[in-house]
This record gives sequence, structure tokens and C-alpha cells, in this order.
Amino acid sequence: MTRVAAVDCGTNSIRLLVADADPATGELTDLDRRMTIVRLGQGVDRTGRLAPEALERTFAACREYAGVIKAHGAERLRFVATSASRDAENRDDFVRGVLDILGVEPEVISGDQEAEFSFTGATRELAGRDHLDKPYLVVDIGGGSTEFVVGDDHVRAARSVDVGCVRMTERHLVRDGAVTDPPTAEQVAAMRADIEAALDLAERTVPLREARTLVGLAGSVTSVSAIAQELPRYDSAAIHYSRVSRDRVREITDWLLASTHAERAAVPSLHPGRVDVIAAGALTLLSIMERTGAEEVVVSEHDILDGIAWSCASEAR
Repeated sequence: MTRVAAVDCGTNSIRLLVADADPATGELTDLDRRMTIVRLGQGVDRTGRLAPEALERTFAACREYAGVIKAHGAERLRFVATSASRDAENRDDFVRGVLDILGVEPEVISGDQEAEFSFTGATRELAGRDHLDKPYLVVDIGGGSTEFVVGDDHVRAARSVDVGCVRMTERHLVRDGAVTDPPTAEQVAAMRADIEAALDLAERTVPLREARTLVGLAGSVTSVSAIAQELPRYDSAAIHYSRVSRDRVREITDWLLASTHAERAAVPSLHPGRVDVIAAGALTLLSIMERTGAEEVVVSEHDILDGIAWSCASEAR
């Protein structure tokens, strides 16, 4: 058993997992799992730089996480940074700040590496569960990018594309510094066109339609599941391995795209940091299901964060 800590710093959120990993049994036992909305990718699509206030929000979360990691006595720590920090001109400021606080240098990984971690985290526990057929298509809808991975026990093909809930919201749904409430039909059509173009790109290298089981990861997908179940609060246990039909995803997406900020904010299971970006995330999920013909999505709470933790455990052996 190895006690490890994994940090996943994405475009919209930063997350921590401290866990005991047992490679012999394939079990990962959570000791602490938490998430903070920091919106690191604020404005990156427009300016190409990480905003000072976004960096400070992220560093504040890192300081909190440093205390948690120390308290649990993790033997190894791995910090992985994804789309926003990969795209930014001033990513060296980000790297120095994390190194000062946590004592490790963030690994600004490629989209292909991101896909590998996501696949491992999502599928390691799926074998023999509920007769889920292989191959899997694992889809990780993040803030700035979406990863597509097809595989059985191992990755066969993977691709990362620059479509995510924050990037699509900022590119298509923001006018005069505020999210349009609700968006116009023209805005939605432009966003949908961008998503479809990204799916075309992904399909050049990943056989999206060959998969037998669609597995959806990250906050947009888990939030859709929470809404579908009409949960009174966000409940990871109820969401993990839940299934949401394509018709239900379409119904939820249509409602989100027609709703106001106040209506979305009133959904008890929706994190406040996702209120303005969930419509774009849901539309991305729906577009994927329509493109692949998936009748349902299997929702996993285990994702890139768990894959990072497993990589830590493997290195420690």
C-alpha cells in the first residue's frame, strides 16, 4: 500500500486526491478528495495569458492543499496541469508559484498524456461491472479541452481537442463582459458548430463510433447526472456509475440553454462555479452522444485525478 497525493489543475477547477493505492488489488482508497473552482483559464482564450487574479485564486487553493497533504503524510505527490496552463504565455509564473508552495514542479502535460490518465482513472474499476461492453469511449469534458480515448484494457487511440465548457462559454456566450442570459439561437448555433468541428477533428484519429460503452468524466458530466436525478445536493455516491439516457441529456441541455442565471443557480446540486458554464458543457456532451449514437452515458467520478494517483503509486514501487 502506498499513500499518494495527486493534484489536477484544469481550466476551471483544481482538485486534490490523497489516497492509499494497492496495485496488487487495483483498489484506491480515498482519504481526502476535494475540489475548488479557481477559473485559472479566465480570459486565456482571448489574451493568451493567465490573469493575475486567476493565479492568486489557484495559489490560495494550493496553500490549502499543502496543509491537507502534510496532515495525511502522503509519500509521493504529483501535480498535473492541463489546458489553460499549457496555452498561456506566462505559464512560468504559474510553475514558480506552485513549486514555492507545494515543493513540486507542475507537469504541464500534453493532451495525449491527459487522455491516458483519464482512461486509467475511469476504467480501472470497470472490469466486469454491470456487463459494460468493451471497447470503452472515455470522454473527459474539461474547461478548456475535451479528451477522447478509445480502449479495452489499454488505450488504443486518443485525441485532445480545444473544446471545453469555459472556452466555449467565453468564446460564444459572453457579450460586454457578461454571459448572455439566456443565449441567443445564433450564439448556440455558433457554439454547436465549433463543437461539431472539434468532433470532426477527434474522429480523424479516434474511432468514436466503434465504442460499445460511453464513459463520461468531469464536472459538466457529473453535474448533468445530478440534475437528471434531481438530487437535493451534490452526492458523489449517487452520481458515480449512474447512467443518463441521451433523451434526458437533450432535455437537460435544452433547459440549460433556455434558462437564466438565477434559474440555474437555484439547482441545489449545481456548484456555484459551474452555473455560467454548465450549458456549454451539457451541449458538448449531447453533441458527443449524437455523433457516436450512444443511447446512454455511464458517469464516473473517477477520472484523470485517479489516473494521476495510480501513476504515483506505480513510480513508488
